[in-house]
Amino acid sequence: MIAPAFIQDLLSRVDIAEVIGRYVKLKKAGANHMGLCPFHGEKSPSFAVSPSRQTYHCFGCGVHGNAIGFLMEHSGMGFIDAVHDLAQQVGLSVPEDDRSPQERELALKTKERQSTLTDVLAKAADHYRKQLKINPRAVDYLKQRGLSGEVAARFAMGYAPEGWRALASAFPRYDDPLLEESGLVIAQDAEADPGADSKRYDRFRDRIMFPIRSVQGDVIGFGGRVLDRGEPKYLNSPETPVFSKGRELYGLYEARTAIRQHGFVLVVEGYMDVVALAQLGFPNAVATLGTACTAEHVQKLFRFTDSVVFSFDGDAAGRRAAGRALEAALPHASDLRSVRFLFLPSEHDPDSYVREHGTEGFGTCIEQAVPLSLQIIAAAQEGCDLSTAEGRARFLALARPLWAALPEGALKRQLLGELAGVSKLDAGELAGLWQTSIAKSRPPTREAAAPKPRLIRTARQGAANQLDRALWLLLQRAEMWWELDGHCHDLLADRVAPYATLFGCFERCLHEQGPLSPAALLSELGQAVQADEQAKATLERIALFHAPEADTDLRRQMDLLLDHLRLRDVDAELELLFESGLMSPDIQARSAELMLSRARLKAALTTATPLPV
Repeated sequence: MIAPAFIQDLLSRVDIAEVIGRYVKLKKAGANHMGLCPFHGEKSPSFAVSPSRQTYHCFGCGVHGNAIGFLMEHSGMGFIDAVHDLAQQVGLSVPEDDRSPQERELALKTKERQSTLTDVLAKAADHYRKQLKINPRAVDYLKQRGLSGEVAARFAMGYAPEGWRALASAFPRYDDPLLEESGLVIAQDAEADPGADSKRYDRFRDRIMFPIRSVQGDVIGFGGRVLDRGEPKYLNSPETPVFSKGRELYGLYEARTAIRQHGFVLVVEGYMDVVALAQLGFPNAVATLGTACTAEHVQKLFRFTDSVVFSFDGDAAGRRAAGRALEAALPHASDLRSVRFLFLPSEHDPDSYVREHGTEGFGTCIEQAVPLSLQIIAAAQEGCDLSTAEGRARFLALARPLWAALPEGALKRQLLGELAGVSKLDAGELAGLWQTSIAKSRPPTREAAAPKPRLIRTARQGAANQLDRALWLLLQRAEMWWELDGHCHDLLADRVAPYATLFGCFERCLHEQGPLSPAALLSELGQAVQADEQAKATLERIALFHAPEADTDLRRQMDLLLDHLRLRDVDAELELLFESGLMSPDIQARSAELMLSRARLKAALTTATPLPV
């Protein structure tokens, strides 16, 4: 891990306007620089770069961050690569991390191995593209599917020729083990006879090729579709050191900007759907890779947008796929995120539906997609006769695990009432039946002993700052971290040192060891940040805090802290907006939105029990 102190020193030395100016045309506007946002389409500049704060912010789409974040988002770099890129610009050497020499050597070998494999796959992708250009049959197939040369080029589509060893012309050694390791070549009985060249052959033959790219743009695998009849219809690369079907999504690299522009991502079932939709006006589509949607897929998508629409066929297979997607999405469906389900008629896929009903018709379908809450009810109702007590009991038994998987929040509370209504029970009765509270799931001793909120006091003179107190609250009740949504996590962790490090270590510890006692968690954090003096000093301050009294409403205190942090961010953005001196339509709209948010937060905090100052 690169020391947080080095990251802060690096960011203080970098001229963020110069870094971003390599990619965006910026114009001086008062203390800041303004330009057209590279992350969404706009005609008037609303993208502000602040050299004094060393940050960028778009008042149109809301993206923001520092120089490292910009390189990661715009150029697709990983964190380490972005740090090394910036360090090279200012003449700094990135210090060695705290891993052992053996661990660093293993990490270096792994990275080199992955880089070698992606190089091999990129070379194969280039070969397939060239083959497509010279194969009239493959070109005619794409034309018959209504695809243009422009969209085929955008997705780097290609063609794997007929024949068992067509790749032999693309690589100097057809017996190179890397061809097998990357999934391009199949070697039968390789363990028994590794050098048996006669038993090696191309995995992909006579197929339209769809390169699968990582978010950084590296080719990590392929999907191949038969031109005529044949089985399997779609063939994917096998699992390799650089490719896992359960984590990757086809088209995400190409759709990143469009997802931000459209405000949602459309998840479809096939490569051809993604490519065709991009040509027909929906470039924000991605597809799973011949496997069910996983929690990792959903988590990755929510890095780019707060709204996901799953599109499925309306047949039995589509319903089963929707059920798996629902289960994967539930743990991530916080109050600030939207998950919807679109079911097309059984005779249509997204491509055919758009061609028959037009972009407006498909857009209407998306607008009418089923919300997550209704899909939960529909999934639980399947096979249940709600006119009988037995059917309603079965409905509740099927609904309970789905409801329980939701994160705590307003959606979960409201859904309990909806489920109670369907089952003809009172919400309180259902809550009692499921042995939970409508408000939130907490240990019963705390829940019973919380008639009203109390102030949290500290042992040290003066009060801790808001982030100290937030971390202390989480130490007292670690599982509260899981009740907070991604936006709340960002409010806490997306901060200057040492808080980004401390909250990051807290989350890792929670995932690895579960909710520990406050003392045990504090000890674990102390060991994790031994080399960071600033983080150690913060933990020493927090260690002096009194334990909470029995009737302290910890979650209420956390909600107040988060509102204070939101208000601080709103004020900072307003200040940046006014400093820009510009009034584009996007900036005017954002200004009105911020002023409204500020008024709401101020009103909420005014009526709430104040926190210590």
